[in-house]
Amino acid sequence: MSVESTMDRQARLSQAEHRAPALVAAVYRSDRPLWSVAIGTSGTPRALDDATLFRIGSITKTFTAVMVMQCREEGLLDLDDPIGRHLDLPAHSDATVRRLLSHTSGLQREPYGDVWDTLELPSAERLVADLERAERVLAPGRRFHYSNLAFSLLGLLVARLRGGTWAEVLADRVLGPLALTDIVVTPGERAAVGYLVDAYSDHARPEPSTDFGGVGPAAQLWSTAAGMATWAAFLSAPATVDPAERVLKASTVEEMRWPLTVTDGLNWTAGFGLGLLLVPMPERVLHVGHDGAMPGFLAAAYGRCGGAGTPPAIGAAVLVSSGTAAGALGLSHSLMDTAIREDPAAVEPWAPSAPAPDEYQSILGRWWSEGFEFVFTWRGGALQARRLVDPAAAPAAVFTPIEGVVDELRVTGGREVGERLRLHRDEGGAVRLMHWATYRFTRVQETFEGHAASG
Repeated sequence: MSVESTMDRQARLSQAEHRAPALVAAVYRSDRPLWSVAIGTSGTPRALDDATLFRIGSITKTFTAVMVMQCREEGLLDLDDPIGRHLDLPAHSDATVRRLLSHTSGLQREPYGDVWDTLELPSAERLVADLERAERVLAPGRRFHYSNLAFSLLGLLVARLRGGTWAEVLADRVLGPLALTDIVVTPGERAAVGYLVDAYSDHARPEPSTDFGGVGPAAQLWSTAAGMATWAAFLSAPATVDPAERVLKASTVEEMRWPLTVTDGLNWTAGFGLGLLLVPMPERVLHVGHDGAMPGFLAAAYGRCGGAGTPPAIGAAVLVSSGTAAGALGLSHSLMDTAIREDPAAVEPWAPSAPAPDEYQSILGRWWSEGFEFVFTWRGGALQARRLVDPAAAPAAVFTPIEGVVDELRVTGGREVGERLRLHRDEGGAVRLMHWATYRFTRVQETFEGHAASG
């Protein structure tokens, strides 16, 4: 059975098991054609196909987060700014941008009022006016607490700094540059109908389609599965999906992926960065993206970082027209696992390259620090180091010369990122001693007092 047939069967089993009137899924790979499937019915006279649009709910937050980080890149804000520095708010103006992005601000989950009873979502103006009635349910920074209200305020922040609406900024700054034409604020005739599927029969009752108004930056968007899979691939591999960095620098997306909190203090199965949900997988693999839920719809979109056989970029998305088919969302993870297990990326051949520069030749080989053995090598045009007892999959430390400083390098990847490596040479110019993050590195194993272990 081909990998495409295997993934098709996985999707069909998921749709049937979880009773979704419609399920669409897609896998984007930078090294293969797009794979997609559409199963079921749209609920409209228009047949279900790959162009049918589904609500993606809270995956919308990842777009808002990217727009906030664009503002940071351009110097319009600092992540540790209180939001009140940029928005005139009647309350909670001390909440920082970083805490709002990471769901650690302590703000209550929803805008003031019983919005899920009435489905009457506040305008941006009403949302701000009601802030005095909204609670801070936890102390800032205390722990993860999911908040649609927080991301609604971040959407207002972006609009204020850019001088347009949230939707206008999204189209201009994100969707246009990445040609994501199938991700939209309002769906038109291509929209699927969302349903509540009865727990005790096979009846499916349509749910209302609601405009989320001022809460739009947290939940408004619609998309195809292909659009979501491409976006997920961008979040995990921006240098491949957006090599010209039209949207964000790759280093900024990497910063967004760094975990700032865990979603459950006792069961560390997921974390949250700057607007991104992080799911650790076995063998140093990370799935990065978000889930979404709206009346009648559920969605998941994740990209993959790390792991053997992973192509330069891969993302998977699953969208369903049922608010109760939560079990189908795991399909986004299993589809990527299947794609890579059954059809891993090609292995690039090794080729010889230039030797290490003369000034680093005497560093190469074995060194000792704190009783542990390290090996320094020249790989990929950079000085690298590994501790021998570390797992083979652990990344090597990568050193970059500090401009204008002789015999000092800074760690730019792997162990001790940001720290300095200082080289000490003998009269002949060979490196005889090193200090890395202030720890001594010597050619033989020594105590902290400098005595050779075997002497």
